[in-house]
Amino acid sequence: MSTIGTALALGFILGIKHALEADHVVAVSTIVSRDPRLLRSAMAGMFWGIGHTLTLLAAGIAVLFFKVSIPDRVALSFEFLVGAVLVGVGVQNLWDSWRTRFHAHSHASGATHTHFHSHREGHDHHLPDRWRRSLLVGMLHGLAGSGALVLLVLGTIDSPLEGAAYILIFGLGSILGMMLIGTAMAMPFSLSAQRIGGLTKRVQLLAGGVSVLVGVLVVVQIGLLGGLLTPA
Repeated sequence: MSTIGTALALGFILGIKHALEADHVVAVSTIVSRDPRLLRSAMAGMFWGIGHTLTLLAAGIAVLFFKVSIPDRVALSFEFLVGAVLVGVGVQNLWDSWRTRFHAHSHASGATHTHFHSHREGHDHHLPDRWRRSLLVGMLHGLAGSGALVLLVLGTIDSPLEGAAYILIFGLGSILGMMLIGTAMAMPFSLSAQRIGGLTKRVQLLAGGVSVLVGVLVVVQIGLLGGLLTPA
């Protein structure tokens, strides 16, 4: 295999591995937990990967073709925003779960039963919002964290076109990896939804809490320990 072929194959593998990073998994799991059906979860992962690839490709083109350098403080700012977004997405999940109420519905037979019903999720007209959220979160992740590793690898590639191809292959790996993650997260729900009432809402609460916790840790680490919010 040629050197460029080896680099592209490595880029695809690294893209899949990149999707498995903790903050990525937390972000997508929080979005998926709102409606963990297989196809919708896979699509949420796919849109995260597309957004991630778009901004990473834009940054790569700026570096490769226009020799733009990304200051360390700017990179830290993007990582800080990732933490803030994780907090925001988690809080939204917790808020939606809190708003979920029991409803008693009277049916034609006269029987009355009580069940969980969310006013925000479960309706088809909300699907574009979920995918748009995944796309935006993925775009932000593309500018932060270990995505910068790709820009470092680009320094070893001679041709800008080869570098752009590397980013695209890396992005395809990220898309595939996150689609697999979304599907894997939704699988237990699709198998048990008929038997365990309220499971989705409990996991939504858990995912929201974890997202807030991880987001706060990122904000503290980057903003205070990393020196972003402290005087230079």
